[in-house]
Amino acid sequence: MFKAVSSRVNIPEMDAGILQYWKDKDVFHRTETERPDAPLFMLFEGPPTANGSPGIHHVLARVFKDVICRHRTMKGFRCQRKGGWDTHGLPVELEIEKELGLSSKREIEEYGIEKFNQKCRESVFRYVKEWEVLTDRIGFWVDMEHPYVTLDNDYIETGWWMLKQLWDKGLLYQGMRGTPHCPRCETSLSSHEVALGYRDDTPDPSVFPKFLVETPSDSSLYQGEDIGRLISETPTYLLAWTTTPWTLPGNTALAVDENAEYSVADVAQEGGVQRLVLASALLKRNVKEEYTLVGTLKGSDLVGIKYRPLYPPSDFGSEVRRFVRKQAPDGGTVTDLEPTTDFSPHVVAADFVSMEDGTGIVHIAPSFGDEDLNLGREQELAFVQPVDLRGIITGSYPFAGKFVKDADPAIMDDLKARGLLYHRDIYRHTYPFCWRCDTPLLYYAKSSWYIRTTAVKEQLVNGNSGINWYPEYIREGRFGEWLRNNIDWAISRERYWGTPIPIWECRSCQRQECVGSVKELTKLASADSKGKISGLDLHRPYLDDITLDCTGDGCNGQMRRIPEVMDAWFDSGAMPYAQWHYPFENPSMQEEGRFPADYICEAVDQTRGWFYSLHALGTLLKGKPAYKNVICLGLILDGRGQKMSKRVGNVVEPNTVLDATGADALRWYLFTASHPGEPRRFSDKLVNETLRRVLLTLWNVYSFFTNYATIDKFEPEQIPPGWQPENELDRWILSELNVLVSQVDDFLENYNPTDAGRRIQEFIDGLSNWYVRRSRRRFWRSESDGDKLSGYATLYQCLVTVSKLMAPLAPFMAEELYQNLVRSVDLTAPDSVHLAQFPVAEQSLIDQQLMDATRLAMRVSSMGRAARSKAGLKVRQPLAGMVVKTRTKEEEQYLGWVESQVLEELNVKVLRGVGEEPSLYQQARAEAGENTDLILKIDHYSVALEAGYMVAMDSAITPELAQEGLARELAHRIQNLRKDANFDITDRIVTYYQGPEGVAEVIQNHADYIAQETLSDQLVAGAPEDGAKSETQKVEGMEVTLGVKRV
Repeated sequence: MFKAVSSRVNIPEMDAGILQYWKDKDVFHRTETERPDAPLFMLFEGPPTANGSPGIHHVLARVFKDVICRHRTMKGFRCQRKGGWDTHGLPVELEIEKELGLSSKREIEEYGIEKFNQKCRESVFRYVKEWEVLTDRIGFWVDMEHPYVTLDNDYIETGWWMLKQLWDKGLLYQGMRGTPHCPRCETSLSSHEVALGYRDDTPDPSVFPKFLVETPSDSSLYQGEDIGRLISETPTYLLAWTTTPWTLPGNTALAVDENAEYSVADVAQEGGVQRLVLASALLKRNVKEEYTLVGTLKGSDLVGIKYRPLYPPSDFGSEVRRFVRKQAPDGGTVTDLEPTTDFSPHVVAADFVSMEDGTGIVHIAPSFGDEDLNLGREQELAFVQPVDLRGIITGSYPFAGKFVKDADPAIMDDLKARGLLYHRDIYRHTYPFCWRCDTPLLYYAKSSWYIRTTAVKEQLVNGNSGINWYPEYIREGRFGEWLRNNIDWAISRERYWGTPIPIWECRSCQRQECVGSVKELTKLASADSKGKISGLDLHRPYLDDITLDCTGDGCNGQMRRIPEVMDAWFDSGAMPYAQWHYPFENPSMQEEGRFPADYICEAVDQTRGWFYSLHALGTLLKGKPAYKNVICLGLILDGRGQKMSKRVGNVVEPNTVLDATGADALRWYLFTASHPGEPRRFSDKLVNETLRRVLLTLWNVYSFFTNYATIDKFEPEQIPPGWQPENELDRWILSELNVLVSQVDDFLENYNPTDAGRRIQEFIDGLSNWYVRRSRRRFWRSESDGDKLSGYATLYQCLVTVSKLMAPLAPFMAEELYQNLVRSVDLTAPDSVHLAQFPVAEQSLIDQQLMDATRLAMRVSSMGRAARSKAGLKVRQPLAGMVVKTRTKEEEQYLGWVESQVLEELNVKVLRGVGEEPSLYQQARAEAGENTDLILKIDHYSVALEAGYMVAMDSAITPELAQEGLARELAHRIQNLRKDANFDITDRIVTYYQGPEGVAEVIQNHADYIAQETLSDQLVAGAPEDGAKSETQKVEGMEVTLGVKRV
């Protein structure tokens, strides 16, 4: 039998009880173990790093993962959802650096790589308990007992196997590029890591340096007579532009557009006239002083002109190398850097020179940007690197020893003092910072290891078209654009705590060997290393001690592992395979349906992180995407719409919210506040509002039902077989319920928990504020009859079905309702709502016309209440009549069906159609003018107009109506006294009253109504007896004493 439930509930306490029940019954594991032959539904869980406490954004992703899996479980699937921990990478290293007070790689190596990595290993599990507790509390079902861990040897070995597959396919290579480099972390970053750290409106210097043209003794050496004359008769400067003054010591060329026109202009400057050369299209934009146009040249005329370097490298101790193209052993050509003593910077042509900004003359420093580096190779330019990997300027420059960004002012001052700076300003633009340490990135030419993702670019783009993205615009938008602009993936990191790249290189012949397994490593290891491999921790520095015998022909050299570790995004992208130690174990993983994933979910920033690494590796290794469906979540903002940040101090601690509202309110808010890709404002107030409007509203309906059902000893077995409701309200709510079942199932099937939750929310509101409120008197009646039983059967069916529909979204309250409403009366039912079957709509109970009619009744009632309120008419005051205009003839018919509901809801005696008073609507429209939605007064009517409807309430109050209104008000006050006295809802009472003669007259004239409403056996005129709960109040301006006493 049901237990009666109080309307007051301690939600966090309820959650704790449900959690314990799930553990006692092992419900989560049984969702998989009890259905071994069920179709598999695979979730890939993106691994968090447990070296910090979880935040509210982690809750967002975890509940969105959970809701779909719970739904699929109730639909009969066997859901696999293996948890995992991301344990490698810069985030971990930086935390340990802070703890140890270290600030550079040199200091780490002095401290010791072994000790440093041991600290990293210990730190990554520091907050595991917090994560596990939070995961439990929010109801996220994921296998945390057997997680994959990226630092485990098995996981690392799979990563080696994957890299070896790419090596064998020619998709892994080493090359020099202008790589995004963090000088603080002293390592390269991949393009998707760079994308995580861009900042808008970053200020940088806007600098216009002047490069003095070297004038040969014989001007005829120039390509034409004009150019010889224009630049030899007076000192001439090539005007360039840069936002990185610190790269100017690395300048080895200037680039022009050979097809563009360039102006030679004499410009009035302090100290006299100077001759400047810049693109004609940009002359007026850059030269604000008076100038005289001396002549024009084609860009091709400038090619080959030599100029004096701003900072001759030999003067400041910088090495000069040059790109030299030569024949390779395979018959092709290679371009290598070789030392040189010749340094003669000159003008070259380049197709990337823009006429949109700058001066049309581009400063080229091949040791930095990738475009510059490629041009250096193409034109066999000199190469000067005056900056080390820490971003410190080397050599004997006046600004040597400074960090590059700190050196900018000194460089600009130096150039100005030497007359080589035309203009300086501030330029604001989008600039990349290290996503982990906030240091501005430098583009630095250096050797790194790359995966050739561009080789499968078309497959990446085509594969993405088959992925179902929610929201859909991400497919061709943020993610699609990223794939279309794909560049090769830089996977090497010059760091310590990560998966070591399993490539060994011979120091004698430079032969390289990629190792794909521990077994292969053992086979290739040199004699003194073979005994070290069994049980070896596959991290630095232990793996660095393993040497191989060179496999090159005729070489007896020793091979040592290259020092780099892998990008941690490679680790996380490897999880589809490495979580199963594939292919060394579980070789039939793909055939068993564990790849690709049916579903993944993370925040929008992962489009260029985990989403990309999964997709790239799936395409490279398996020729197809690694996932079929993905929900991409927007950011969480604070209550004022600002991005949450520890620095700002607006981060919300999840446990604080959970302690106050429980998990379901938090989950429900996160699901329904906005659609997945949109940002969500978050505050505890918003979650509390969700608790009040949704969950407590449902709880009150549940409490109402269990209390009355307990009193009347209703049990579901009393419902006759094949029962069909006859009561109009019952038929309506069951019709709405079955429509809801279809819609919610469809929304969840299509990865849309937002609209699923919103529809359930709408139904709960209608169930409480229309069905239960309109049906209360059926349950209040002391006698039992068919109509009352129909009410119980209907409300029971609604509550049980809603508990199942909401189970994926609000698993705790759903379980609480299910246990009391289902398990307490049917021990053969599944012992958890999450093991039950998801509801299936009964189409025969859906009556669209009845639903439309009832929704019309609700709309008319809402407009009527608004009209009453505007006229100052209390709801308890009966009115003589109302006039309604609908929009269609069909709605006029509907209005006739629901007339009794509208009259009772609005406390009105008579409802008339507008046809009976056509002039009223005409007058209302005339007075309203262009306004379509408003409330106005016409004669004794308060008239509401809205979207083509009219509801006019007759505000004239006769003495009889006034008496009836007072009777209703008195009944309401007596009901409140009952509550204050803590009477049970079924307690019979004696009511006492004292007041003016008018009060007594009203009570006597309406005694039957008051007695029925308040369960009063007697209405006694006079002072309340001892023991009665009494109170003196003002009612309609009269002083009235009321008292109640339990019989």
